Amino acid sequence: MSLGAKVAANLPYLRRYARALSGSQSTGDAFVRATLEAVLADPELKESLGEGGRVPLYRAFNKLWASAYMQVDGEGPGDILGDHESAAQERLSNITPLNRQALLLTTLEDFSIKQAAEVMDLEPDEVENLVQEAVSEIDREAATSVLIIEDEPLISMQLEDLVQSLGHEICGTAATRTQAQDVIKQQMPGLVLADIQLADGSSGLDAVDDILAIDSVPVIFITAYPERLLTGDRPEPTYLVTKPFQESTVRAAISQALFFGSSRPLP
Repeated sequence: MSLGAKVAANLPYLRRYARALSGSQSTGDAFVRATLEAVLADPELKESLGEGGRVPLYRAFNKLWASAYMQVDGEGPGDILGDHESAAQERLSNITPLNRQALLLTTLEDFSIKQAAEVMDLEPDEVENLVQEAVSEIDREAATSVLIIEDEPLISMQLEDLVQSLGHEICGTAATRTQAQDVIKQQMPGLVLADIQLADGSSGLDAVDDILAIDSVPVIFITAYPERLLTGDRPEPTYLVTKPFQESTVRAAISQALFFGSSRPLP
């Protein structure tokens, strides 16, 4: 397999990580593009990508992210990406970004502690501590009401238990778009967990659009086919969890979504 093909196979997942880390599709995609440009300009990095799979690619991204995050005096990402996207960086600066990087790498991206340590250029025990600190931050999140749009009863029940264990309440569950509409007539949720393909053939995307037409609510999509939503051809969900999921992955996504408070680009 050529280097281009190897990188292309990992790009949807790197973009998912970048968006979750930044809270913005445009910001995340811009950092991914900058990473690819850095790879093309560095022969040693190109060689490492050809040999090492995902880890060198994420490591290259994280180095770029860290250098941009640390820049000051008008030389940060806002000058490259615009004031619109730089708001995400400003928010991240207030909540120990290394903790969230460690948690996202080991949950959303399913790296081992050792691999995450290599990506972040840290020792494994340092990454473990960062993950625990991030979990503590999650537990301090303000409670909210959650709508679960999911047509598989067992998965819906699992998500209900997880959400309630985090201190949130369930304002409703829905297996179809129509049922979701009925729920929001009674109460607007503070967070939505949504599948894509629903029981009657309706779309979770359409159900979410109904909600976002009323208010800007954070949404986490949960699907068995994430690559279908990570094409770059249309506005993509910022928070996307792959089925079958780990509860720690959903926990991390909930924390991130509630932190930014919206699934739309930051103002």
